[in-house]
Amino acid sequence: MPRVMIHPAGYDDVRPAIARAFELFPLDLKGRKVLIKPNVLRGSRAEEAVVTHPAVLRAVVEKVESLGPADIVVGDNPGLFGYGANEQCFQQTGLMEAAKGYYRNIGNDSRSLPFNPDFTPQVSISQAVLEADVVISLPKFKTHGLTVLTGAIKNSYGMLPGAQKAVIHKAAGNPRRFQDAVVEVFRLRVPDLFIMDAVVGMEGNGPASPDLREIGVIMAADNAVAMDAVMAHMAGCPPERLPFLHKAKALGLGDFDLAGIQIDGELRTIPDFKLPSLGGEAIAGNAAIQAFLHSKTVLRPKADPELCTACGTCVSQCPAEALSIPEDLPQVDVGKCIVCFCCQEICPEKAITLQ
Repeated sequence: MPRVMIHPAGYDDVRPAIARAFELFPLDLKGRKVLIKPNVLRGSRAEEAVVTHPAVLRAVVEKVESLGPADIVVGDNPGLFGYGANEQCFQQTGLMEAAKGYYRNIGNDSRSLPFNPDFTPQVSISQAVLEADVVISLPKFKTHGLTVLTGAIKNSYGMLPGAQKAVIHKAAGNPRRFQDAVVEVFRLRVPDLFIMDAVVGMEGNGPASPDLREIGVIMAADNAVAMDAVMAHMAGCPPERLPFLHKAKALGLGDFDLAGIQIDGELRTIPDFKLPSLGGEAIAGNAAIQAFLHSKTVLRPKADPELCTACGTCVSQCPAEALSIPEDLPQVDVGKCIVCFCCQEICPEKAITLQ
């Protein structure tokens, strides 16, 4: 039976809750490659509750250190407003300092993988994700206009660097198909442990809403479907109303039936928790938002002749082999480019712009 931990916590000291999570869900970390992936939607202040709180990340890093020695990497690929700004987002949120020197820009090294052709025939996923022996996901208790809630499963969407996220948004076409796509990304590399920051949660029109709620817990699980089902119940949303949980169950990734989930702690429903539309129409039918998504999908890399040295780094690191240097500057094959923007992240001269 899957288990979900719900442990009281505040940001002043989350260590007891983190220790309990590792006690309930022990991991063999000695000598292994460990990726710790917070939720870093965009640059923001910690008190805005847009990203995993730095106190949670620091406590997890310190706990992994105590169980090592291990090869630790902390990283994420930000969302729509943070493409190509991984380091800046980590700095602004305080997560860079919380990472204790283990931060790595996981957007500058990726590998192309086959994907569900209903959305796109291939995606690029961060190499650090694929190389990790253990992946620890640190989602945030938040709402989301297309998936209603963004928890354990949705946090894996950040494994995709660059504007691929916008490409899939656009290809999905509607909220239900987008939820299917999120699960398809999640199963590319299912994390081994989930520790959710639910000390201060977000309600309303997430994932960047100003409407915050004091929840006062840290959650943990080794099954994302179980965690998201418990999260949904806490938010006052019946888990069976979330299409992404049905998709995950159909793929054998877990079950959302609360009767089959063991709760370690007190399970309660947050009174009057504000949810977005269960259908996601507010985003799907918003012309301005759809135009913004489209603007991200048509961006392509271009080299600045004043900065580019034609060193070839972008060519050698392009997972889709979409770049070449026929003369003095890199050129992109638009038909091959999968808009992962790894070239921009890895360019040593910062000569790649997106146009």
